[in-house]
Amino acid sequence: MPITRTRFPHPLVMLVGCIALAAVLTHLLPAGEYERREDAATGRMAVVAGTYHAVPPSPVGVWGTVRSVQLGIVAAASVVAFVFLVGGAFSVVEETGALGRAVDWLTRMLRDRGALVIPASSLFFAAGGIAFGMGEEIVAFIPVLLLLVRRLGYDSLTAVAMSYGAAAVGGAMSPVNPFGVGIAQAIAGVPLLSGAWFRIAFFVPAIALWIAWTMRYAARHRAAPLDPATATAAGPAEPETVRPAGRTAPVLVLVALAFAALVYGVLRLDWGIDELAALFFGMGIVAGVVGGLGMRGTAEAYVRGFGNLAFAALLIGFARAILVVLEQGRIIDSIVAGLFAPLGTLPVTVAALAMLGVQGLIHLPVPSTSGQAMITLPILVPLSDLLGLSRQVTVLAYQYGAGLLENIVPTNGALLAMLALCDVPFDKWIRFAAGITAMLLALAAVAIAVAVATGLR
Repeated sequence: MPITRTRFPHPLVMLVGCIALAAVLTHLLPAGEYERREDAATGRMAVVAGTYHAVPPSPVGVWGTVRSVQLGIVAAASVVAFVFLVGGAFSVVEETGALGRAVDWLTRMLRDRGALVIPASSLFFAAGGIAFGMGEEIVAFIPVLLLLVRRLGYDSLTAVAMSYGAAAVGGAMSPVNPFGVGIAQAIAGVPLLSGAWFRIAFFVPAIALWIAWTMRYAARHRAAPLDPATATAAGPAEPETVRPAGRTAPVLVLVALAFAALVYGVLRLDWGIDELAALFFGMGIVAGVVGGLGMRGTAEAYVRGFGNLAFAALLIGFARAILVVLEQGRIIDSIVAGLFAPLGTLPVTVAALAMLGVQGLIHLPVPSTSGQAMITLPILVPLSDLLGLSRQVTVLAYQYGAGLLENIVPTNGALLAMLALCDVPFDKWIRFAAGITAMLLALAAVAIAVAVATGLR
């Protein structure tokens, strides 16, 4: 009898199911809230420990559940617009032919050393995760990555693994990510960048494991490299007008300058996705004109790019709708309080490991690492003081639990969008990522046990 493989539902069906489940929970769980005030160290609203109290129930009905999709898209509007504008810009760049010629050159240079692309790209994106928690920004790299892996005979899952996956690992283990460890350390009242060498010591084996796992998968699924004349980022190419090769260099220079501006803007000017979207939108317009498309051709390329990105962008809004429902039902704080309440009765090391597990669970309904820090750490820091647990260890448990789950939670809109852009089914990704994520969580548990034993401060 043939063995049938269980398939995950379509991503849209899965997200709508999660929205419906969240609505059901608003009828089953007690409503409650913590008081909130602005945290002086971060400038964000944070919960006040010890202030959890019951509030009048606010169950979300059928109409509210359906309405949450619109509200979720509106709440995630800046990220949705970012995906459209950045992806559209690279649709323009790709139609100039510059990306294809650049990748042709790179594949010729690599010859039989194509496997080196995986560790090199993984380290590059992991560095972005370390520096500023690179996530949605990877959308800008997808066209180049898809062209590159297909020319080398790898599949599109490899492109996701060596970009978004590696960046998530870097962000999870980062000693400096301002949106992860930076916010967490500020809330916990420990010196910024403290414990950096400890984090680096465990980042090295973590990224090595991720790279090895990715290379193992890529080697097992490698096929014959595609013919450069027929391969594009979206698959086999349709016959099209050949653009003058002499325009390649100016277009690639524009792209390089845009990425340089991205790094400088994020690290020096505190840019967010609004500024980055504007940067790449402008780059796309100039690249289209310089690359020979003209204004009309550039506009048409943008329209085609928007069409290809619509599903991926909207997935982000659908994912955000889950949090909208939980907030309207006023049960987010109840979930957090209920999960953390038993920790005060556990031995110190067990409590620290339990914090890791609970932070991973909370990342399912709260798929924002910075948002999760603002909700959970003001509660956990006083608890860790009562237990005699180092606050630095509490930060580690948050960082590892929330960060490593970025690669597998189905409520992470950015992950689902990346998979959709690369045409990778979620069930296929989970079969790839679940095993290595379990290994990385085991490594994180070892790190926390060592931190408790050594008294990391």
